[in-house]
Amino acid sequence: MNKQATTGASMNNQGTTPIATLNYYPKGNSHFRSFALWYFASLITVWTVVGHMTLGFGQSWAQPLTALGVACGAQILLEFIDAKATDRKPRYAAGAMAIAILLLPAWISGIAIGMILYTSSLLAPVAFAAALAISSKVIFRAPVGKTTQHIFNPSNIGITGALLLFPWIGIAGASHFTENATGIWNWVVPGAILCTGVFLHAKSTGRLPMVLAWIFGFVLQGLVRDLLFGLPWPVQLMPITGAPFILFTLYMIPDPATSPIDFKWQIAFGLSIAAFYGLLLVLHVPYGLFFSLSLVSALRGIGLYILDFRARQSAAAAI
Repeated sequence: MNKQATTGASMNNQGTTPIATLNYYPKGNSHFRSFALWYFASLITVWTVVGHMTLGFGQSWAQPLTALGVACGAQILLEFIDAKATDRKPRYAAGAMAIAILLLPAWISGIAIGMILYTSSLLAPVAFAAALAISSKVIFRAPVGKTTQHIFNPSNIGITGALLLFPWIGIAGASHFTENATGIWNWVVPGAILCTGVFLHAKSTGRLPMVLAWIFGFVLQGLVRDLLFGLPWPVQLMPITGAPFILFTLYMIPDPATSPIDFKWQIAFGLSIAAFYGLLLVLHVPYGLFFSLSLVSALRGIGLYILDFRARQSAAAAI
């Protein structure tokens, strides 16, 4: 096994500074991370192009391109600043492949934000969301072992921040993803998203237990609200049939870098998101999917700080 897989972190070109933890992938295998990034980046790019050209996505091309440009630009800027601060050579100086690998996460976040946010003709909220998504990886971090890791799914926290700061914008509706689809294609499009997502997590991330726990929790909270408030359960569960729910379930919640890998904590993570989602609906808070994931991720980050504090105390007492 190579050194990266053993330590659970990939190193910079000087081999001294961890730049991307691999502890959240099965066996700390760097190949799982590479496959997941290339796979999802390719998939979401094709989906965006086909969506705008065929499926009838409601945004203009300017929105995904703005989000993509800001996200990649922010990633390059932060890499430049970090390289200067740590007196190392920036990763983008190592050639075209190094640039591609560096920008893959930003590419995914930018396109996801451009796909999900609906801002009419406004570009500022999209640019803000993309900038927040990438900068959150530096700002919001928690200790994990001997290093730190960002705690929020970048796309989700970017969307959450934009919805809070710009309350006049919204989220693309379910019809947005299949506006021009007719007949069997109304099933094929969500089905394709579902199958590709399940394959990704079965192949490389090991997050299917979390996905199943979230879906179980979502169904359970719908049934509980039906029992307590008389809300028809089919209405509560209707979001499951839409492409946005599938996208959120398979490509935001189980982000390997910002979710637990241990089985029992995966179950707790998925169920907690469903519980917060149900609570937010009862409180009449819109966009509960995105807010619930942000809240649970924040609580997980606080928990990581508490665990690190206790570990340091135990280590100090043992001396």
